[in-house]
Amino acid sequence: MGKVTGFLEFTREVPARRSPTERINDWFEIYQPFPEDKLKKQAGRCMDCGVPFCHTGCPVSNIIPDWNDLVWNGRWQEAIRILHSTNNFPEFTGRICPAPCEAACVLGIHEPPVTIKNIEKTIVERAFEEGWIVPEPPKERTGKRVAVVGSGPAGLAAAQQLARAGHWVTVFEKNDRIGGLLRYGIPQFKMEKFVIDRRIKQMEAEGVEFAVNTHVGKTVTVAELRRNFDAILLAGGAENPRDLNVPGRELKGIHFAMEFLPDANKVALGDQVPNQILATGKRVIIIGGGDTGADCLGTSHRHGALSVAQFELMPQPPTTRSPNTPWPLWPLQLRTESAHEEGGARDWSVNTVKFTGDEHGNVKKLHGIRVGAPPKFEAIPGSEFEMDVDLVLLAMGFTGPVKNGLLEEAAVELDARGNVKADENYMTSQKGIFSAGDMRRGQSLVVWAISEGRKAARGVDQFLMGTSTLPA
Repeated sequence: MGKVTGFLEFTREVPARRSPTERINDWFEIYQPFPEDKLKKQAGRCMDCGVPFCHTGCPVSNIIPDWNDLVWNGRWQEAIRILHSTNNFPEFTGRICPAPCEAACVLGIHEPPVTIKNIEKTIVERAFEEGWIVPEPPKERTGKRVAVVGSGPAGLAAAQQLARAGHWVTVFEKNDRIGGLLRYGIPQFKMEKFVIDRRIKQMEAEGVEFAVNTHVGKTVTVAELRRNFDAILLAGGAENPRDLNVPGRELKGIHFAMEFLPDANKVALGDQVPNQILATGKRVIIIGGGDTGADCLGTSHRHGALSVAQFELMPQPPTTRSPNTPWPLWPLQLRTESAHEEGGARDWSVNTVKFTGDEHGNVKKLHGIRVGAPPKFEAIPGSEFEMDVDLVLLAMGFTGPVKNGLLEEAAVELDARGNVKADENYMTSQKGIFSAGDMRRGQSLVVWAISEGRKAARGVDQFLMGTSTLPA
């Protein structure tokens, strides 16, 4: 807890966002600095609630009341130690996690919840500024070698845990830079990439090796990894995008979100990207109302789109917590991301029927219809419409890991949803091959990926050594 009566004395306050008219002209993070005295008051709002439901709301089981109390009392170095005990990368979650912990906050039953996410981010940034975050190499090496396939949050978390346990770890990444979707899926304005780079430097100093431009299943075989490593962890994510199989899908100008967003991130990092997919001067329609759709929206604004509309098949959520998702569940309610503040139209209960194009094969119109409630989504007669469009971005989520050679060669069993099946220790049907993150559980949150990576690291360590001191 923080201050005994803090929740009665202080109201919830979060950092202000930079003006939309300013921030759409750059790729920097959108939040303004938040004074330390104000942040301490926010930590002071943490109640002596007896049963901290924030623990259960957080997939990595962050010990939130403890570090809130430490921040309130100005004991920052102890706060980062407690924070790191459950989360390898609070600088990631403090920026891009939707904060299920706040949805489960006991204070949130009758008052705005504690600003857990902002406190978390401030603790870790303070620790970097003070030089408290340093490499933590193991005192002894086990001589065991582990291959981690995929450098997203699950792979990175597992790699760091395994390296600190004394194993030699190599992370294989198919792209030219480390980070997975953190690098090329999350836009710069949500998380600048120096945040990844400084953590990679720490991990390299701890003995982790990184191999980029290395596509396991293509440029490197699973058989080679089997020969050279004692264990393999598959953490390649769930990158197979959900497609929209309607007439006209083949027209030029219709792209998956993960074709559009990586281009923008590469250019923001200084790369030259031939044939970059740009929204500049175009009428853009985004199909999908989730976080990825919002990322496409913010990116389109920064490109200078002529207009942007975002469609969602589901009905519009309520503006307050739905009675169907009572506390402490993750609430069904309308959320407004920073990109929505910057402009664009949002619409719900819209089904895309087809696309039509011009004589050159370019998409020019979206034909849609309004639909009723799930699960039937019955078309509403007379609600047909069409919209002019130059660029369509499909942001409807992901259907599981890509089947491009890796999983086939590894010959691991898949579950009913097409994800890699693994046991309670995260081992697959193939002895010595483990899986974690979205590749195992399906499309999910960064914080879940970190949790999976940590737990899988314990399973790998136990397999290699017979026992493990890594946290469960």
